[in-house]
Amino acid sequence: MVPHRLFDDDADGQRVTSLSALASAVDACRRCPLYKHATQGVPGEGSRQADLMLVGEQPGDKEDLAGKPFVGPAGILLDRALAEAGVDRRQAFVTNAVKHFKHEMRGKRRLHKRPNAYEIERCRWWLERELAIVKPEVVMALGATAARSLFGRPMAIGKHRGHELRLDNGTRAFITIHPSALLRIEERAEKERAYRAFVADLRSAAALLRRRAA
Repeated sequence: MVPHRLFDDDADGQRVTSLSALASAVDACRRCPLYKHATQGVPGEGSRQADLMLVGEQPGDKEDLAGKPFVGPAGILLDRALAEAGVDRRQAFVTNAVKHFKHEMRGKRRLHKRPNAYEIERCRWWLERELAIVKPEVVMALGATAARSLFGRPMAIGKHRGHELRLDNGTRAFITIHPSALLRIEERAEKERAYRAFVADLRSAAALLRRRAA
């Protein structure tokens, strides 16, 4: 297992210890080539005192343009699911495993491309700093890329979904699907079943937080 390297120095020998400094540093990041074709780096967003951190894959087209995570169709769906699960997004911290938008052009459209292992590992540096700064009680990995970044190895969603896990630093963690997967389901009944299962995963994280607060 690859251990978390909390507070390692970056290539310039600088240490990032605040969310505002991290946001500026993410936008200037050159740790992998993805910055070359992205509009900007997209750091995480939310409260520094957040008990829950949600980690997605990477910014999409809307997020790349806005500079904010989960503001496109998947973000709208995530907001709806969080509300149904009793979670206030404003009290959570929402981020991505990879901070620049990886895509390919199809005519004038920019289509999502999945980050590779090298890109995930190079960007893991930033996710580790977000974890170290926010210190969430619970982390929810949304999809396989987020799970790989958090655990340092491939994690099968079907095998680990629904189970309380631990990161290397002891933080409690859960794994579920990325909300974009729900958008790709065409059959209505199947989409509804998958959505209810997603909400149930979010409720599990919220219930754990409530038990710890009691």
